[in-house]
Amino acid sequence: MSVAENLLRVREQIENVALKSARLPAEITLVAVSKTFPAASIIQAFNAGAIDIGENRVEEAADKIPSVDRAVGTGKIRWHLIGHLQRRKARDAVALFDMIQSIDTLRLAETVQRHAFALGKQMPVLLQVNVGGDPNKFGFSLDHRDVFFRDVERIVSLPNLRIAGLMTIGPLVATAEEARPFFRGLRILRDDLAQRFPQASWTQLSMGMTDDYAVAIQEGATIVRIGRAIFGQRETTT
Repeated sequence: MSVAENLLRVREQIENVALKSARLPAEITLVAVSKTFPAASIIQAFNAGAIDIGENRVEEAADKIPSVDRAVGTGKIRWHLIGHLQRRKARDAVALFDMIQSIDTLRLAETVQRHAFALGKQMPVLLQVNVGGDPNKFGFSLDHRDVFFRDVERIVSLPNLRIAGLMTIGPLVATAEEARPFFRGLRILRDDLAQRFPQASWTQLSMGMTDDYAVAIQEGATIVRIGRAIFGQRETTT
């Protein structure tokens, strides 16, 4: 199937799950994840209606974003950084992306703040949380919640960061249903943060990918990040 056909099918599935969950489909943003796929594939997705595109690596995005923007028009696509961000690449990330979904430490938040200030930009961000405590995943740890809340308090005060909510990567499990407690945990944490830090916006929950986005929507996801179901099987990269 083509990228356009895949995108249509995914949108229909999102709509069906949302309606069955008593939610409005318009509440859910589909981020098409184009990692390892060329600019031409992104343009196909845009022409089929995708306006939110996710990239995992700053250096890969730096090659693709300018060429795609020239082809479709600057500002027509909202670019999301969804992969781990190294502090030394923060300046490029701030310049390239419309949202950084992977703020996973206080030090990274402070670095992004510095570059956003220098570029005169208000940077929308999500805080990535390692809900499952997986040592192989990035994200704020919840092992010591007092430390986490202290870090969040400091991040909320950074003037050039605009906190929009939370992000998590679900665990590798045999069935999507097994991921439900982790998605529910992120939603509960978001609600707690919204009470503790009402000066920030906590409207967004970015959770759910190709294999588990239906369960994530049922648990309150407002952003789902889907690559394989739209662009096809990606090549293995090192």
